[in-house]
Amino acid sequence: MSIAKYFDDMSYGLSPESDTEARAWLARHDHSFGHFIAGSFTTPDHSFQTFEPATGKPLAHLARGTAAEVDAAVTAARKAQSPWAKLTGHARARHLYALARMIQRHARLIAVVEAIDNGKPIRETRDIDVPLAARHFTHHAGWAQLQATAFPDHAPLGVVGQIIPWNFPFLMLAWKLAPALALGNTVVLKPAEYTSLTALLFAELAQAAGLPAGVINIVTGEGDTGALLVDHPGIDKIAFTGSTEVGRLIRQRIAGTGKSLTLELGGKSPFIVFDDADLDGAVEGVVDAIWFNQGQVCCAGSRLLLQEGIAEDFIRRLKRRMDNLRVGSPLDKSIDMGAIVAPVQLDRIRALVAQGVAEGATLYQAAMDLPTNGCFYPPTLLTGVQPAHIVAQEEIFGPVAVTITFRTPDESVQLANHSRYGLSASIWSESISLALQVAAKVEAGVVWVNATNLFDAAVGFGGRKESGFGREGGREGAYEYLKPKAMLGRKLRPAQPPITARSASIADFVAPTIDRTAKLFIAGKQARPDGNYSRPVLTPRGALIAEVGEGNRKDIRNAVSAARKAEAWANATAHNRAQVLYYIAENLSARATEFASRISAMTGQGAAKADAEVAASIERLFSYAAWADKYEGSVHAPPLRGVALAMHEPIGVVGVICPPEAPLLGLISLTAPLIAMGNRVVAVPSAPHPLSATDFYGVLETSDMPDGVLNIVTGDPQPLAEALATHADVDALWAFGSEALSESAERLSASNLKRTFVDHGRLTDWHHPSAEGADWLRHATEVKNIWIPYGV
Repeated sequence: MSIAKYFDDMSYGLSPESDTEARAWLARHDHSFGHFIAGSFTTPDHSFQTFEPATGKPLAHLARGTAAEVDAAVTAARKAQSPWAKLTGHARARHLYALARMIQRHARLIAVVEAIDNGKPIRETRDIDVPLAARHFTHHAGWAQLQATAFPDHAPLGVVGQIIPWNFPFLMLAWKLAPALALGNTVVLKPAEYTSLTALLFAELAQAAGLPAGVINIVTGEGDTGALLVDHPGIDKIAFTGSTEVGRLIRQRIAGTGKSLTLELGGKSPFIVFDDADLDGAVEGVVDAIWFNQGQVCCAGSRLLLQEGIAEDFIRRLKRRMDNLRVGSPLDKSIDMGAIVAPVQLDRIRALVAQGVAEGATLYQAAMDLPTNGCFYPPTLLTGVQPAHIVAQEEIFGPVAVTITFRTPDESVQLANHSRYGLSASIWSESISLALQVAAKVEAGVVWVNATNLFDAAVGFGGRKESGFGREGGREGAYEYLKPKAMLGRKLRPAQPPITARSASIADFVAPTIDRTAKLFIAGKQARPDGNYSRPVLTPRGALIAEVGEGNRKDIRNAVSAARKAEAWANATAHNRAQVLYYIAENLSARATEFASRISAMTGQGAAKADAEVAASIERLFSYAAWADKYEGSVHAPPLRGVALAMHEPIGVVGVICPPEAPLLGLISLTAPLIAMGNRVVAVPSAPHPLSATDFYGVLETSDMPDGVLNIVTGDPQPLAEALATHADVDALWAFGSEALSESAERLSASNLKRTFVDHGRLTDWHHPSAEGADWLRHATEVKNIWIPYGV
């Protein structure tokens, strides 16, 4: 046969990877595994069976975690946590480095076990998953080494519960474990029920590497086991990667418990191709975006947004490329796609594709003979898709791409953001100015320019909207496993007995001052409450000072609408935002005596304390004016061809429930960092002492603050917080007050998975330096990592 023929049809033979060592490892364990708790494996009492995706044959029996076993794992982690955290950073770094080297020495075994267990091609596990897992441990060994100087004012969270998915079993394990361990936490990890084998292999390797008992504990099981871990009172943080539906349930279950939470959830990521793009390069990008790992990738570029002028040509080239993809045994080094993880996932893919066709999409599938056994699905393209079609909105989690056309860059952004998800985006254009202009407007945590599916331990990864919150990787990911030392040991806010209004006496029969009605402040204007009800403001002795409006859900709706319309504030320069904050401080200073007198009247504090609160408020405004153009992003330098810009962006519209104490300083401390970073705010002031806020809008009216940037709604914080928590156009909620307030804010925010920042009913010393600064600004911003080709 002529060699030229092979170049014409690109045909080639099988290239099987030996699975002898992997099968021998399974046989040594008799294809049966217990949990890994306190440094050793348990004998399984209850088990379930797993299967090979590529053949459908039984693979292993795994222990099904019970409440007692989860408790034993948490107990072991708790016992090990303090000694582990007390090790020097260098000592922990040596342990993580040993784990990285152990992965490298056993890389081939791990890669083969992963391919058998998950169904993904051996080329991907060998060349991507396992090397990147080792990189995570090496990189985070560096953070362990530098912890004392890099994070001097932070402490580890404690015991972390981690739940990982089945699409990247070993990489997700490293992604989660490395930063947690590096920074002094211990872990109970639950791998996915379909794909637990490489986690158990890693436990064996960690044991051999000398990792102290209890630092890592692995409990296998199904969804019920994960729920036991989420609910366990001995867990300080849950880190979850998986579906949006399960992430929402976790948010609800741990509301009010004080547990930290990061969620890396689903996506429906746009892959935007402009008419000046390198089309052949973009076609290869699609292969990596949607047919990598059979499309079972949360950040898969499954929505192809094609500029009209090149759409037909691009689809023609893409179909030709699809016809040259190979689907087959995961252990064949010459294939491009392996098996879908399980029959239930295969059925879901088929059902969604069928629904897409029923809605009007045109189906194209690569012509190929699929293996007769196992869970295989061909590369699939749906054209003629409308933005409202289910296949354009729902995460299919399979090798299915859909195409939608656009005409202008603005339209591409509108289509890209027309999704409840916000995980990633890929932008293809030879104009770097156009690519970066669109990158800044796309609502996503990660953006790749002329590339896709790039990952590194040095670069944060995570989403927005219903793709979750929090970051994993890089410095921003390290903070997810730390807490400010200033927040340790805070006392619960004491319950305040209600103040009874004092009846008028003969001494009160004097001419009253001219009534000055305190209104709400919405869209830069004073507004009467929708319900036309008022609430009294009393002195500590019960004397009536004034009445303020009783805001309701409609007032919150109006305030959120005003805040949403003020989006130009997010695009104002940091310098301009700083100037407005300085001007507010200047005007507040001019009325300092008036504000101090009001604080004394409401709270009963002496003049000195009231003066100090006003002075601290002015100083805090100056601080955030200073921070406005100094809380900058960074440039990550991953070991790849390119750089990643970690840009700090505003969250959007943020609801703020102010604490009952420090009526002026609390308001300023919570709203100023948000405003400085370009957010728009709907604030509910101190319930017992709201007049500092209603006086403050008089300062705003003379300080060049654009309408709608700061809106003030007085009233009962509990129902107003509930209205903010459930409002789909609110992007985050800060709630400082009672324990019940924190619980409802976290639970109800699960409706659209908005970020929350709550105090769980614990007091903050608002005068302390720790009540301002970078820790607060991290809560006030999103980090968007934009990967840009750079260098050779």
